[in-house]
Amino acid sequence: MKKTKKLTFRAILLTMIIVLSIFEASLPPMPFLPPGVKIGLANVVAMYALFFIGKSTAYALSVAKSVFVFISRGVVAGFLSICGGMLSITIIVLIVIIFKNKLSYVAISIFGAVFHNIGQIIACFFILESSYIFYYIPFLILSGVIMGTVTGIALKSIMPALDKLGLILNDKR
Repeated sequence: MKKTKKLTFRAILLTMIIVLSIFEASLPPMPFLPPGVKIGLANVVAMYALFFIGKSTAYALSVAKSVFVFISRGVVAGFLSICGGMLSITIIVLIVIIFKNKLSYVAISIFGAVFHNIGQIIACFFILESSYIFYYIPFLILSGVIMGTVTGIALKSIMPALDKLGLILNDKR
């Protein structure tokens, strides 16, 4: 892919992340979920970038999304976004290195969602300076498993369309 096409494609991915982030932020809280838990629709785009474009693009998109969150929702939300996003992508990269192609997108997405939540809890610990925040971890692990499953299935379900567009290269997950 030529430089201009790569840049344009990455800009489209960033736009998708921002639109999905805005859409998700506009949804009312789900009554059966703990406060602050979201589906993580933008993570589908970040996972696609990680698997099919590269680590640097996934990290860059996550940082750009966090900057958008910082600008649109404030310092705390931006800090939570960057901490969750960076830990999530790093864990996914490590899992892919360790397990190669042996784990499904759903399994990898679950790890990413759980560690995104853990990254945010760690950020909350520094903001609140209270260890009581760690009592919330079991709820966030459970919600990470549920939402990671949803986003993993979402990625897997859009892959045939992405493949038809030529946006997926030989993948066997």
